[in-house]
Amino acid sequence: MTVVTRFAPSPTGFLHIGGARTALFNWLYARGQGGKFLLRIEDTDRQRSTQEAVDAILDGMKWLGLEWDGEAISQFERKDRHAEVARQMIAAGRAYHCYTSPQELEEMRAAQKAAGQPVRYDGRWRDRDPSEAPEGVAPVVRLRAPQEGETVLKDRVQGEVRVQNAQLDDLILLRADGTPTYLLAVVVDDHDMGVTHVVRGDDHLTNTFRQIQIYNAMGWDLPEFGHIPLIHGPDGAKLSKRHGALGVDAYRDMGYLPEAVRNYLLRLGWAHGDDEIISTEQAVEWFNLEGIGRSPSRFDFAKLENLNAHYMRQADDARLVGLIRPRLEADLGRALNDDETALLTRAMNGLKQRARTVVDLAQSARFYVTARPLPLDEKSAALLDEKGRAVLKELAGLFQAEESFTAAALEAKVRQFAEERGEKLGKIAQPLRAALTGSTVSPPIFEVAELLGREETLGRMGDASGDGLG
Repeated sequence: MTVVTRFAPSPTGFLHIGGARTALFNWLYARGQGGKFLLRIEDTDRQRSTQEAVDAILDGMKWLGLEWDGEAISQFERKDRHAEVARQMIAAGRAYHCYTSPQELEEMRAAQKAAGQPVRYDGRWRDRDPSEAPEGVAPVVRLRAPQEGETVLKDRVQGEVRVQNAQLDDLILLRADGTPTYLLAVVVDDHDMGVTHVVRGDDHLTNTFRQIQIYNAMGWDLPEFGHIPLIHGPDGAKLSKRHGALGVDAYRDMGYLPEAVRNYLLRLGWAHGDDEIISTEQAVEWFNLEGIGRSPSRFDFAKLENLNAHYMRQADDARLVGLIRPRLEADLGRALNDDETALLTRAMNGLKQRARTVVDLAQSARFYVTARPLPLDEKSAALLDEKGRAVLKELAGLFQAEESFTAAALEAKVRQFAEERGEKLGKIAQPLRAALTGSTVSPPIFEVAELLGREETLGRMGDASGDGLG
């Protein structure tokens, strides 16, 4: 059997982080089993579905690296097939027309509530002759669901779950206007697409018992089901926007790398021993449905940020430059030239060691491509007092005379300078850092000087000391 999984989002908004985890789990399982991963856009809600949302979902999936097999399928475009299946069930006596009016349904629900009974359709048209149908009432089509016994689901995550069939009413398959309901459409699509494993949130568990009745009515084989617990916020409450229930695009904008988000989402409810950092290749090899926990996971931005910092350090330098370039250009209000791009690439190894996000990285790299005179933050300006400027003037003379303008040679010069004056190296290096970066925090300052080169380094030192050596 070829394993076939699917991700089936509704295009009524962005691809949120919970949906991204569901997509990831389905993608990993299919890839690990040598199967197929399909994408279906459940766009039957025509009032709320938008092309903009579809595009956002596709873009988010691609950014995460969750490429699907074949074309994305539109559920709405298959509405005729869904209706055809409903008619087949009517012909087989597995479904029937229901002429209950909206007013009657309202009265039914009110009476059930008053009697303390579960609110559900009472089957009043289940065995009535259609000739008794009232005039002017367009019927819905309802499933003739079993009323006795129980339905047993052997869930790959939740274990065995049982529901008494008496708790399941005759669900609507086709609305009065002939359009299919979600419950019917999902089953028909999963069957026609050959889906073998349905892995989705446990908020769908009730739907699954109702959908099983449709599979049985059509005589179709059931897929295997796995219902994943939902993601909660750090406080244990249902995940909301304040916790991080944002679109995948928001995580990209906040400067997270897709491989870090994948790794984090994988560990959000699934475990492989004590492993925390798991590459995509390892995830494909190791992932299984049995490793998914039954308890809700808690979203933790600090853990995500720590993982992202790890992947930042591992990332290709040229790729990182490509990620920060548009941010820098927007900040500077101009395009970077080839020399500046090359400088950032050479500097990237030192920059990425301290960055936690792409946003951090862009901010820390800005001083390399900022035009002179370099703006100073408050702490840097304080370092460049009269004593600090005097130190800079002396260092500038040493740097000017240094034949080998390398980090090692410059550090040796400054270290000797500090020892001769009975000062610690840091005390001397801090005014230099302020002059070259405009900040008190940066990559190793002698590496910075070497990367900037003699002319730019002396120019910045001159600007800061008031000598105008550049």
